[in-house]
Amino acid sequence: MIAAVVLSAGESRRMGRPKALLPIGGLSFLERIVKSLRATKVEKVIVVLGHNPEEIQTKIRHLPVTVLVNSDYAQGQLSSLIVAIRALEAEKLDGILVHLVDHPFLNPDLVNLMIDRFYESKKLIVVPTCKGRRGHPVIFSSRLFGELLSAPMDQGAKSVVHAHAAETLEIESDDEGITLDIDTPEDYRRHVGRDDVQA
Repeated sequence: MIAAVVLSAGESRRMGRPKALLPIGGLSFLERIVKSLRATKVEKVIVVLGHNPEEIQTKIRHLPVTVLVNSDYAQGQLSSLIVAIRALEAEKLDGILVHLVDHPFLNPDLVNLMIDRFYESKKLIVVPTCKGRRGHPVIFSSRLFGELLSAPMDQGAKSVVHAHAAETLEIESDDEGITLDIDTPEDYRRHVGRDDVQA
């Protein structure tokens, strides 16, 4: 079983408003991501909030997700991932698929391919790439949970990824959405407002 973890705890300082609630194609970023995940082989979706969680919670009550709140969100993304892993420890998981709320262009077909290859390859980490750049989402085997829980906060999950380079499977894709993060109003206007970006 694979559970998806959507990290949405940051302050969105550069954007000026919560990225989770930005509109895209009639949905919010978070609604779009959850809708995409529900069309995959992922069996459970966790959303981790942090900064001003009440505002986002009121807007996502209808979503079929488990919402967790990370009070230590200022320590970075790894702190939110740790909250999710601890909440999932009692589950019989094979791995978690980690996604970021500022990457709204999530392809269900790519997610399913990643899950299939994760089981086929038995690798510890599966990551998509586009034009040589790694992107999101990323699958981490449950065998790495202990290392993720004890990883240095200032290095985040990257320290675990670097430690297991030989046990990481890269999946090349022509889907530019895997590397497209929307951090600023300019990013939003350029990529979400563009006619040739499917919304």
